[in-house]
Amino acid sequence: MWINYYMLFNSFSCASPSVEGYRYFGVLLGCVVTVVGTVGNVLTVLAFATDTHLRTRFNVLIVNLAVADILYCTILQPVSVDSYLHLRWRGGATWCQMFGLLLFLSNSVSIITLCLIAASRYLVVAHRTTRAARLLLSPHGVAMLVASSWALGLASFGPLWPVYVFAPQVCTCSFHRTKGRPYTTVLLFFYFFLGLGFVGLFYFLIYHKVHIAAMALLKYRPSRRSSRKKRTEAEGTDGDDSGIGVGTTGTQSSEISDQTTTFPAPILTQATGPSSTPGEDSEFKRVTRMCFTVFLCFVGCFVPFLLLNIADKNNRAPQVLHMFCANMTWLNSCINPLLYAAMNRQFNQAYRDLLSKAASPLRHLWRRQ
Repeated sequence: MWINYYMLFNSFSCASPSVEGYRYFGVLLGCVVTVVGTVGNVLTVLAFATDTHLRTRFNVLIVNLAVADILYCTILQPVSVDSYLHLRWRGGATWCQMFGLLLFLSNSVSIITLCLIAASRYLVVAHRTTRAARLLLSPHGVAMLVASSWALGLASFGPLWPVYVFAPQVCTCSFHRTKGRPYTTVLLFFYFFLGLGFVGLFYFLIYHKVHIAAMALLKYRPSRRSSRKKRTEAEGTDGDDSGIGVGTTGTQSSEISDQTTTFPAPILTQATGPSSTPGEDSEFKRVTRMCFTVFLCFVGCFVPFLLLNIADKNNRAPQVLHMFCANMTWLNSCINPLLYAAMNRQFNQAYRDLLSKAASPLRHLWRRQ
């Protein structure tokens, strides 16, 4: 009996002289991620629910990303902090399996949502008038995509339930490095390499479309100026020589009569609708830039951990290095609200309003005293 208890205790222990001091850094970082991530992502959901300007179909995907981060920051991160503080898992085998499943469910939903965000931006830029784009970007289509992201994540990592175990190298629960192969290898390739690769491809295509539109606008700007001069010299002209005018956003193409060719209207004006304005185009670029930054931060948080696990198949690297790289993945769940606040004026204002309302009772109490 005592032998079995000793073996069970050791199987859930990550204690090592090399991480005795480092664990306090992990505890401190985990506490920061828990507080910042929970508050920030809850504010994101509340901002979407209370601000009519933010209640758009695209922002539904932002909220889905926030919900996945809330799952991690609110439920899973405090458990990881406890494991680091005591250098062992104190929840038992069943909760360890549940933790592993929820961990990879949160990560997979985040990756799928990043893919959906990038794909939706590309559809708006390049194919917004197609039937498929209208269907996917409709309210029912977006709701279906959100539900599918959770269903696909659960279907992908649910079958690994028997191989979720405590991993002493990172002091948390994960799937066994060898027992789950080759299924785990396929999943990691599908999500972290293929999935994130498609996200990068979509943003490259968006940049390519926007760059082409910007070059076209610069190329044909002189023809706009010449056409204005002609209109001042001879009244009653029909304006066919105007090139790409500022107001020609009612159609999907503008004719360049002097070259007898057609050139697509600026991509950015298509992105925000037939009656878009330069201000709307600028807002579209800012939102796309914000989403791309979110993607880069996700990749930056996970790449060191993935590369270390690929390079160190025999677990020869120091445990503290494994733990540090794992700790960097924690930041992914708390950094997004900070990016929204810094790069999106509407989210920034909504956060300010919510925090002001939350602090109002405290201000009243302070005044009474």
